[in-house]
Amino acid sequence: MKSPDEIVHHLMLANDAFSQLLEMQIVALDMGTCTLSCPVSAQTTNGFGIAHGGLTYALADSALAFASNSRGFQCMSIDTQISHLAKVKLGDSLSAHCTELHRGKRTGVYEVKITNQDQKLVAYFKGTVFVSELVW
Repeated sequence: MKSPDEIVHHLMLANDAFSQLLEMQIVALDMGTCTLSCPVSAQTTNGFGIAHGGLTYALADSALAFASNSRGFQCMSIDTQISHLAKVKLGDSLSAHCTELHRGKRTGVYEVKITNQDQKLVAYFKGTVFVSELVW
């Protein structure tokens, strides 16, 4: 079975054009956990001049994907939800830390805490994945 690094860096992120477009970087990775970072650029802000909610969602969704797939079985999200807790501004730097809460034979539950450069919690995401029988 492949290592979390091989799965996430070489098989997933290397082929993930959207995460690359948003300049996501892997900060930490282990089985069942992942921390990503990304900048808030002018291209990711909305008409109010703040980060579009899709940016924090995309960052959390990628962290979920990388954390859940790190165990070697291909996983797909089946339910996600996000709460936006604070304004995210142009120039902010975001970090998403995904933690595995439960991993069963067919499902896994994860939480993602998204913070800014001041360690302020700006969004909270929870996701459930389906664990397939396909091995990376």
